[in-house]
Formats: sequence, structure tokens, C-alpha cells
Amino acid sequence: MLRRRLLNTAMGLSLSLGLAALPLAAAHAWESRVEGMKNHWERLITEQPEGERGDGLKALAGQAERLVAEHPEAAVPLVWQGIIEASWARERSGLGALSSAKSARDALERAVELDPRGHNGSAYVTLGALYDRVPGGLMGFGDSETAEQMFQQALSIRPDGIDVNVYYAAFLEEEGRLNDAREHARRAAEGQARPGRTASDEALREQAREMLARL
Repeated sequence: MLRRRLLNTAMGLSLSLGLAALPLAAAHAWESRVEGMKNHWERLITEQPEGERGDGLKALAGQAERLVAEHPEAAVPLVWQGIIEASWARERSGLGALSSAKSARDALERAVELDPRGHNGSAYVTLGALYDRVPGGLMGFGDSETAEQMFQQALSIRPDGIDVNVYYAAFLEEEGRLNDAREHARRAAEGQARPGRTASDEALREQAREMLARL
């Protein structure tokens, strides 16, 4: 009788542990796919010249869309969908660019709903750049006030980030706030590159140095 009880307990424990591992396994599944997309995006952005990234970014956008459809309540895939779509928007023109920008915005805003820190501020950085750089109109972009709010939110999370400081510095330069632009360009030039984002962060650091020389 004791042996049977012990066997039943062991089986129940094994079953409960197996069920508990299912969400973890699913999380690991999307994490590895996000890592693959991130690495592919990093190579495209740093190794391919602008104007020649379209096919690669289009393929990555499709992968991101499928991953988000499979894991709609996970914030990180949404953030990367937004980053990839925003990058693709810069490669496109006309209605195609606006469509990609809208997809990026929708994904990033949904990610922020799920994770208020926006994947360590990355969602806010990209939202700020979208509102700053995409022309305004029916799609609701071209909003400098919202762009400023997004950059400030990112800075509150990651004040020394290379990406947020260089994009914010570019925004401030466009706004004619040159002293502030110099300060944030300096922060970007002196910032710490993120693990796994070294190549793209170093490219942004070089932009910050060029901006400092110009300002």
C-alpha cells in the first residue's frame, strides 16, 4: 500500500512538473526565434547599405508577424516586430512605408501594454523615432510632442543607452535645441553597447561622434 502511494505521488509530481514545464518550453521556443531574428536584423543593418536591405527586412517582417501570431501575449516578439517593421519602413516609399510604420507602431504600443518598460526601453526608442521621422497625416505620425514623450520614457528606463541618446539628439537638432542635442550626442558617444547589439550600437556611436563634430 505504501509503495503504491509513493508511486502515485511520484507519478503526480512528474505530471505536474511536466505540465509546469510546458509554458517554459514555449517561452524558450520564442526566445530562440527572437534571438535568430535579432541577429539577422543586426547583420542587415550593419553590413548592408541602405536601399539594399528591403528583401531581407521583408522576410524578417514576415517571420516576426508569424511569431507574434503564435505568441500574442509575449511582449518581446512584439517589440522585435516593431523594430523590424520600422527598419523596413525606412527602406520603402509611399504607402508601403506608411503601412510598415503603422504596423511597427501598433506592435510597439501593444508591447508596452504588456510590458510597461517596453523591453528595457527599446519599444519607446523606436516609437520616438517613428513619431519624429514619419511624415504626419492620416496615419497619425509627424508628432514632435509624442516623439519627445517616447524619448523621455526611454531615457527614464535607460538614461545612458546609445540608441535612445543618439535618436533623441537627432530629434533635438531638428527642433533647434542644439545645446541639448550636443549633450545627448555626447552621452551616446560615451554610452555602453548592449550585449547582443554591439554592432548596431557601435554604428550609432559613430553617428553620435559625427553629430558632435557637426554641432
